[in-house]
Amino acid sequence: MRILFIGDIFGRPGRNVVREQLEALVEEHGVHLVIANGENVAGGFGITPALAEELLELGVDVVTTGNHIWDKREIMEYFETANGTGPARRVLRPANYPASLPGTGVYEGRTREGVAYAVINLQGRVFMTPNDDPFRAADLILQKIQAKVVVVDFHAEATSEKIAMGWYLDGRVTAVIGTHTHVPTADERILPQGTAYLTDVGMSGPYDSVIGVQKEQIITRFLKNLPMRFEAATGNVKLCAALIDCDQTSGRATAIERLMVEQVGGK
Repeated sequence: MRILFIGDIFGRPGRNVVREQLEALVEEHGVHLVIANGENVAGGFGITPALAEELLELGVDVVTTGNHIWDKREIMEYFETANGTGPARRVLRPANYPASLPGTGVYEGRTREGVAYAVINLQGRVFMTPNDDPFRAADLILQKIQAKVVVVDFHAEATSEKIAMGWYLDGRVTAVIGTHTHVPTADERILPQGTAYLTDVGMSGPYDSVIGVQKEQIITRFLKNLPMRFEAATGNVKLCAALIDCDQTSGRATAIERLMVEQVGGK
């Protein structure tokens, strides 16, 4: 079984490169399951119901998010409909947020070929807003999941926390893929017990920027330390993703590969 995990989709440039490249990537690589982090699709900050469903219509099976999930308030009402088999059920917020919040951090489904899988969305605590312990949250979730193929999006700032999560879940999940920092790392590997690991898959968006935002705005912010409105950059757009191969019977990963695909269709 082959899984495509697309890194943080940033604003319109990120959406455009996914629209341009996704179908070809799925066909070229024989992908069975597509997961994408979509917390930055709305101008770089948050996600709206319409944009979430746009990603699903493009062929993304499950959309994960992170700390920007509440930036667009309308997503809360959308999550309140996340029951049964509706599209909102396939859009996740971190599972270790308070249980009283709308939405869910886990999705269990089946591929078009009938293979059961689960996607878990967790958020780190180091240098981020404190939430429930993501390590113990993972333990509780895994006690309930029946699928063998399990992919974890660990949305975290600190590389140490991400690496620790990879080792903690080694042998218990198919893959632990880090998101949030928008900078792809080169440490992809299969851990000893069969879990694919990557500290950060990188951003799908404009790389002539500072992690997606117009570089001039960020430089000015550093120089003057004044609040200002950030806007998505547009240049040098790339799609960053990871391809994970696994045994669908055992859930053990057999290979992981980083992808960086340049946009060819313009802005």
